[in-house]
Amino acid sequence: MRNLARLVFIVITILRFGLDEVALSAFRQRWVRLLVRLVTIGRRLDAPRGERLRLGLEKLGPIFVKFGQVLSTRRDLIPLDVADELARLQDRVPPFPAAQSRAMVEKAFGRPIDAVFASFDAEPVASASIAQVHFAVLLDSRQVAVKVLRPGMLEVIDQDLQLLHTLARWVDRLSADGKRLKPREVVAEFDGYLHDELDLVREAANATQLRRNMEGLDLVLVPEMVWELCTPGVIVMQRMIGVPISQIDRIRAAGVDIPKLARDGVTIFFTQVFRDGYFHADMHPGNIQVSLDPATFGRYIALDFGIIGTLTETDKEYLAYNFIAFFRRDYKRVAELHIESGWVPPETRVNELEGAIRAVCEPQFDRPLKDISLGQVLLRLFQTSRRFNVEIQPQLVLLQKTLLNIEGLGRQLDPELDLWTTAKPFLERWMNEQVGWRGLVDRLKKEAPRYAQLMPELPRLVHQALQAQARPADSPALLALLAEQRRTNRLLRTLLWAAAGFVAGMLAMQLFLF
Repeated sequence: MRNLARLVFIVITILRFGLDEVALSAFRQRWVRLLVRLVTIGRRLDAPRGERLRLGLEKLGPIFVKFGQVLSTRRDLIPLDVADELARLQDRVPPFPAAQSRAMVEKAFGRPIDAVFASFDAEPVASASIAQVHFAVLLDSRQVAVKVLRPGMLEVIDQDLQLLHTLARWVDRLSADGKRLKPREVVAEFDGYLHDELDLVREAANATQLRRNMEGLDLVLVPEMVWELCTPGVIVMQRMIGVPISQIDRIRAAGVDIPKLARDGVTIFFTQVFRDGYFHADMHPGNIQVSLDPATFGRYIALDFGIIGTLTETDKEYLAYNFIAFFRRDYKRVAELHIESGWVPPETRVNELEGAIRAVCEPQFDRPLKDISLGQVLLRLFQTSRRFNVEIQPQLVLLQKTLLNIEGLGRQLDPELDLWTTAKPFLERWMNEQVGWRGLVDRLKKEAPRYAQLMPELPRLVHQALQAQARPADSPALLALLAEQRRTNRLLRTLLWAAAGFVAGMLAMQLFLF
């Protein structure tokens, strides 16, 4: 019943804000349009469509707000007026009252706010779907940012996720094509990431790991956490001072090299994905700034680490081989990789899959990013995947989302950026480090302590292995035979002792008679 009530609320909200204008475009039946017109008699749609869409998503809650955040970066797919309005969802969601925020901080630390901070700004500097941020100064004069979780978030998100789980089960049962998309696994993955985002201590740990990974790159800054003031509902971190990435004119006026900034963004992304397997998975413009401080001029500033993506070594190698094959236009190798990884049925004909992939990707090469619509490429690939029964991999959903964000950011910074040309040298260098001589040497260095420990034990281990190999395997029949052999041996020993006793007795009698 709760799911039904929530579904009704979603439908009512869609109708109230006029969002059905988009939804109805998919229906050609006249009676559907007439029914909606009848239900919505009396509504007024004076506000612009972008504003109505933003307000509707805010009304529906945090999951829908996050959808709007991702959509705002795709100016190639949606009208500019809608994109500009949705961009306000990135850090300008209506804040909750300052008094409530102060009360939550005091509850988290168990003491008055004046006992923790020399000053605390009541007005939040940023307000997002999950939390809001206040600037403050610690008693030791350090400038910090205080992130406070929105009250009642867990109940709202759990309700929406329960509805999504229900819908995923129905799609899985009723649609063969939907089952291929693994809706249950995808929703479960989304569920886990959202709940992780609600634990601010986990976010602080994510930031610390990302800061450690990025230390030697000198391209991005990550705030340092004040760990003694980090709780599940409130965390305190180093205050970062920068210009939002969306304010491109201000960044350009400050003298930042915009094309280099765009290339650095691609380098950061591919480093996080392929070197570390640990990447910032919520890279919309509200979470990215640029430093204008002379000491760190032109570097990115990363914020909000609630959603972090991880990849296994197998995932990284598979993706890298695919990217390299794409860059080299080796579509046969791409098709073979899909079959080898189990993404498509093993009986798939390589030449047919190769031709389908070539038809989708070949027209997109040798063109600047401004002329490439990744949305159209993904749509064509999706149609191709349906034909070949490609299974969607849930562990890569976050990576796909982040790639879309990266493309949106690159398009805003430098429309002339060629994503393929920028990424190809990096990936080729990474592959050489993984599978070339340098990779072999690095792995030997990494395993050297383990080898040093095993070398003295090697002769004993080899001897034990040879003994185990020479010893016949135990089996019930063999064990029974051995037991019978032992009983026979005992009987023979008894007979031998009896015979020996008999002979000894006869010899004694002979000696006595003589």
